[in-house]
Amino acid sequence: MKKIILLFILLFLFTSCGIATNDSENHVASVRNISATEARDIMASSDHFILLDVRTEAEFTERHIDGAMLIPSQEISARAESELPDKDMIILVYCRSGNRSAAAARTLVRMGYTNVYDFGGINDWSYGTIN
Repeated sequence: MKKIILLFILLFLFTSCGIATNDSENHVASVRNISATEARDIMASSDHFILLDVRTEAEFTERHIDGAMLIPSQEISARAESELPDKDMIILVYCRSGNRSAAAARTLVRMGYTNVYDFGGINDWSYGTIN
């Protein structure tokens, strides 16, 4: 009788909670929302990231963060795989106010990118830009 009860308890635990795994195929990536300060800290501590501006070309030309790559938000689906081939690279995404960066970051995650960080808009960036 005790064995049967133990078996039911184990079955309940495994079916209700799931089993944790490190298998990358079962890992579900999500967008990580961070502050401009956290983005700057990542940029200062690593050389292995992509800084992605998803505004328009005109906005980018007017002002952008040094080292940023431009892929306008409406072109993410078409251009990301060819211009961002490493889907495990840290990608720091920004726009003007945070709306387009959030949408672009979600698109990247749906496309299989695993380290996507949205830090909102250049309006919140107080660390210098290039004109």
